[in-house]
Amino acid sequence: MSDIAAQTADGKVLWHFTMSLDGFVAGPDDDMDWMMTGISPQPGLIEQYVATTGAVLGGRRGWDSFPDPNAVYGGAWTGPIFVLTHHPEDAKPADGVTFLDCDVAEAVRIALAAAGGANVEVLSPTIGAQLLERDLIDEIDLHIAPVLLGQGVRLLDLPGARPHYLHRVGAGDPTAELSVRYRPVRA
Repeated sequence: MSDIAAQTADGKVLWHFTMSLDGFVAGPDDDMDWMMTGISPQPGLIEQYVATTGAVLGGRRGWDSFPDPNAVYGGAWTGPIFVLTHHPEDAKPADGVTFLDCDVAEAVRIALAAAGGANVEVLSPTIGAQLLERDLIDEIDLHIAPVLLGQGVRLLDLPGARPHYLHRVGAGDPTAELSVRYRPVRA
């Protein structure tokens, strides 16, 4: 995170994603292969989040696509994982994973208690959107990957929702737009 301050473990609710330049956090059918090809992670980034994360809150769609609690940050992070679902009875169980059938605000309360003062990472676009609508997100951490997917799962997909204005953390002018420049890679 070379252009902003390091992440801290302050008991925050973080909506955290790597996102394509055109706003997708996963490809069609929750495909994540695009993240493994031609994208270099920022040095020390994973270690920062491993050190500051106390619990993870995800959704059933993500869990069904990637049902491996040992895969968070490539296995570098271990801790409580909470999966919010309307049907916990038919979820594939795993050690360290708790399936919750409750309101999103209650899920956040449970995850924060389990995080023990560290941060809760929300790794679900739909749950993050619900929490944002209820003003329950403390910070949105986005890592913009130099790729255009054109289709897939959007970070925020709430037709008819109100705009959510943001202030950039650590910026001189927190309302200034962010400029990025890329060139297409030619075959």
